[in-house]
Amino acid sequence: MKDLIQRNRIYQMDCIKGMKKLRSEVDVIVTSPPYNIGVRYNLYDDRKTRNEYLSWMNEVANVSKKVLNENGSFFLNIGGTLSDPWIPLDVAQEFRKNGYILQNLIHWIKSIALPKECMGNYPHNKSDIAVGHYKPINSKRYHHDCQEFIFHFTKTGNVELDKLSIGVPYQDKSNIRRWKSANGDKRDRGNTWFIPYKTIQESRPHPSSFPIKLPEMCLKDHGLNKIDLVLDPFMGIGTTALACIQLNKDFIGFEIDESYITIANERISNFHNEKIIPIEKSSDLCRKHSISLNEYEGEFCVSKS
Repeated sequence: MKDLIQRNRIYQMDCIKGMKKLRSEVDVIVTSPPYNIGVRYNLYDDRKTRNEYLSWMNEVANVSKKVLNENGSFFLNIGGTLSDPWIPLDVAQEFRKNGYILQNLIHWIKSIALPKECMGNYPHNKSDIAVGHYKPINSKRYHHDCQEFIFHFTKTGNVELDKLSIGVPYQDKSNIRRWKSANGDKRDRGNTWFIPYKTIQESRPHPSSFPIKLPEMCLKDHGLNKIDLVLDPFMGIGTTALACIQLNKDFIGFEIDESYITIANERISNFHNEKIIPIEKSSDLCRKHSISLNEYEGEFCVSKS
């Protein structure tokens, strides 16, 4: 790598400058950039003009495409607001302008309600269910926001995936015999990924960025046997790094905020003993480094919406 950028480290560096130090050797990029909706970060101004923000995203797309290998995947998690739902679609267009192919449009479902009458006549379906977490919206115009996008970009649109690595069991087991495509009791889960946040007992318990399961699923979907190096240009407090460690994959991260990197490194150092730092210890880390919960970008923090 250029200028001795080492693996399994998070660098305090602007991601564009950092990516320019890499060669075209990244197999998967998993990240969630700022949404430009006014989140109060320590250093970054999340209220750029729309043109400034999209110009920046265009540059991120341009530089990232140069470091991603020809058969690589870029999983971009991004959402908007109820009053401005165009944000993620506008960002996707900037990636399109740089030659990325949108191979899969994945919906990250955070909360869902399922009426019993819609779930079929299965003995384990006893009643209506509502699972997951969302941020309640006091509005007569908008529904609660229960999903975000995961744009799966590739350079060719022809990258083969390991879909069954994140597959789900057949509800109707007779399909295993009837469908020629069936490969045991597991099928493609499709492009709706239900990944709820963990329940926490905090004054503001609605998380901001993705749970560790999101990057885990992205990496498995691409195919672990094809991954040597993972990049997260907006590493925050290290959730993608934790997923890589859990899956035994090398990573590189960039983050401009030293306090977030400190939290990330502490989480990484504790990861092998505790797997995921409990919420009470995550909160302690925030207080230790003078970061409020609504600024904390980790497994548990306030919603960007």
